[in-house]
Amino acid sequence: MTHPGKHETVAVHPLVSPWGRFGLYSFFIDAPEPAVVDTGIATSPAKGMAPALEAIGHRIEDVRWILLTHGHIDHIGGAFALWERTGRRARVVIHEADAPLLRSRRAHVDEYLSGRGRYLADPDGEANVSAATRAVISGEMEPHVLVRGGETLSLGGDVTVSVHAIPGHTPGSVAYSVEGQRSVFVGDAVQVHGAANGFPGYTDPAAYRSSLVRLRDEIRPHHLYLGHPYRRADGTPYGVELDAAQAHEALTQSLAAEERVAAAARTCLAAGHRETDSPYSPFAAVADAVGYTGDPTLEPSPFFTSMHGYREQSDRNA
Repeated sequence: MTHPGKHETVAVHPLVSPWGRFGLYSFFIDAPEPAVVDTGIATSPAKGMAPALEAIGHRIEDVRWILLTHGHIDHIGGAFALWERTGRRARVVIHEADAPLLRSRRAHVDEYLSGRGRYLADPDGEANVSAATRAVISGEMEPHVLVRGGETLSLGGDVTVSVHAIPGHTPGSVAYSVEGQRSVFVGDAVQVHGAANGFPGYTDPAAYRSSLVRLRDEIRPHHLYLGHPYRRADGTPYGVELDAAQAHEALTQSLAAEERVAAAARTCLAAGHRETDSPYSPFAAVADAVGYTGDPTLEPSPFFTSMHGYREQSDRNA
């Protein structure tokens, strides 16, 4: 088998794992030291990755790098299980800001309580999130490589991957770019108009916007790999593999969506905190302004995640 050299393209293969009615996406980088970007949930390595890799002539046991774009459960849940399948030989990489979510199931519960959980008024919310972490996170573990952005990882031979910090969706969201071909993996850091939930989710709006600008104007992907099939303004989904033109469109639309939500959030917050019977309370005015009619209680509740981010941003600027 030949491996990519300086003038050869490194092949990327999407690996889809089942999760209820959804598919979870990981990506296999066919390098001399093979890598998997994101790991789905606990069952993903066995039910999705292993058979998908076998179908293209690879073995899950040969994976040597596990590159995590951020710490949410549907991206890190299978990390421990995948690491085990490699004989504990793969190196697990994550940004230091999201590393607590890999080390501890409890960190996910604390994140819920400090953010969106404040608005959901669900007495069973903490218990439900705790149960979800037990069900879908295969194990708590210490990462092998902590990154902050600016690092270069060698995947063997002439294949290198650069790491870019793109916070906003989470504090530790990163992009991995295969150097020489600008194949860029961003996880959930490019939300466009949201996925099936119909609303973009991010914890820090200002950082999210800055990261989108950096991706579009500086990193400029030739191939952009998304964590989910995010949607255009008309509701039609992108795939998870975008070419250069689609990537530019998705990034531009993401910026437009954030600007629209930000304008509504500023107006709502300026009017003061108003609790109502609306399921969108205290941000019902935002839902009205942007025409959002989805269920804001569905986890991971991007509506309240983003609204809490705008509220914190407003408080910092006050």
